[in-house]
Amino acid sequence: MVVLASAGGNTVPAIARLVQADEDTIRQVIHRFNETGMASLDPQWAGGRPRLISPDEETFIVTTANTRPEALGRPFTRWSVRKLAEHLSSLAARPIEIGRERLRLLLIKHSITFQRTKTWKESNDPDREAKLARIEQVSSQFPQRVFAFDEFGPLVIRPQAGAGWARMGHPRRLPANYHKLHGVRQFHGCYSVGDDQLWGVVRRRKGATNTLAALKSIRRARPDGAPIYVILDNLSAHKGKAIRAWAARNKVELCFTPTYASWANPIEAQFGPLRTFVIAGSDHPNHPALTRHLHAYLRWRNANARHPDVLTAQRRERARIRSERQRRWGQPATRAA
Repeated sequence: MVVLASAGGNTVPAIARLVQADEDTIRQVIHRFNETGMASLDPQWAGGRPRLISPDEETFIVTTANTRPEALGRPFTRWSVRKLAEHLSSLAARPIEIGRERLRLLLIKHSITFQRTKTWKESNDPDREAKLARIEQVSSQFPQRVFAFDEFGPLVIRPQAGAGWARMGHPRRLPANYHKLHGVRQFHGCYSVGDDQLWGVVRRRKGATNTLAALKSIRRARPDGAPIYVILDNLSAHKGKAIRAWAARNKVELCFTPTYASWANPIEAQFGPLRTFVIAGSDHPNHPALTRHLHAYLRWRNANARHPDVLTAQRRERARIRSERQRRWGQPATRAA
């Protein structure tokens, strides 16, 4: 308005009355427009003092935060915000003075958070690559003929910790447990990869006899006599002579996961929902009651295999056992074409 009024030939006092501003302010606006042109209409005003941390120093701070203190000659295994700020200010070659709150905000800006250290175990199986390649091959080429088998347990009769909805400050409470008089059981689970169906039975213990019975139930799921593929781990009860002979006679190929790589078995992700929806937060009186609840859930799960809660529990279990996206450990993620 000031510039247009001035261009129209109005005097400074008249413009000041029009926009209800001081005459000196009007003169400053007109002089700035005469000097810088249209850029004066959008002044880049900014408050506060100039930045004290340069982009290079910010990168250096982030690199230091991601480095173990021991590697920099510090006698501790992790940084605190206070220790990191003191370390940065004490550097002889490149001292950086930064407050703890500014440092905390800078780390958050670069997605650096305080996290628990996690461990993992690499497979030392000499046939690791061949076994993983075979599992991937049959799973991608013959999904309708691929099954997975494993035991889930031990199932113990005792109050199990869990989570659920309750009135604030009044969580559900379970009795303490001092005596375990019911022994343990093992759920022998069978999973059809192509059909996304899970079934199984509860046994007193693991053993070759129970494994063979589970494999026979899998064979009955495809009674056409065509070859099937069963993925299972390296438990000794899974690869006895009787099991291998039966598998050879009935066109069943046993695809064993590498040692310390049970995450390659697709049934492992199916045990996450079992733990979440049947075991956690339970207080079953005995094993028959636990078995009834388990099979009731399996019937619901097979009728609602794509339920969002089931899929979410499966993703969490995959992440827990380090098999998210079916990636092999140590290998980069596959890029989309």
